[in-house]
Amino acid sequence: MKNLFIALEGIDGSGKSTQVRLLAERLEQAGHKVYATYEPTDGMVGKTLRNILKGNMKADERTIAGLFLADRLDHLLNEETGLVKKMQEGYTVVTDRYYFSSYAYHGTHMDMDWVIDANRMCAEILRPDINIFIDVPPETSMGRISRNREKTELYETLDNLKNVRAKYMEAFEKLGDKERIAIVAGSPSIEEIGAEIWQVVSGIM
Repeated sequence: MKNLFIALEGIDGSGKSTQVRLLAERLEQAGHKVYATYEPTDGMVGKTLRNILKGNMKADERTIAGLFLADRLDHLLNEETGLVKKMQEGYTVVTDRYYFSSYAYHGTHMDMDWVIDANRMCAEILRPDINIFIDVPPETSMGRISRNREKTELYETLDNLKNVRAKYMEAFEKLGDKERIAIVAGSPSIEEIGAEIWQVVSGIM
């Protein structure tokens, strides 16, 4: 059985983490050994990023982008928990975001070409078998965020979620890889979204 690398993308509040968990459960039931993981990581850089995103620390956009890149490289190459190691050990890896998210979020504040150059090495190290974009309307995402979080993060405003969604589409066009991108319509039902994702994944298994 082929082990896969699957990335779920989407604006904040689109339900990526929930869908990672549901997909991991389905893959395990189908006989895969699964490693589900999330960003930012629990390492020092990831914790610093989380503090910045929550407004507990200040940093400019270029610093934030650099920290995301450092966290992602550790996520990829960590000797114990890195995605490359897990793939080599025969795991199917499911993560809640990957290189497209960097292009989308940082492309709203910085030059897209800079972001692409800074993150290109991640795709060269490990490219997903499929990137699944959960296309939940920004208004729906913002509503979920407002209901479920006491404090929103740096990027979590309605206008910015709209901009980030547009930047995802721009990144998909600029970076090619169309055969590795699947856009799943965000319906109100978590189960329906999960069923669409499973259909996409089943097609590449």
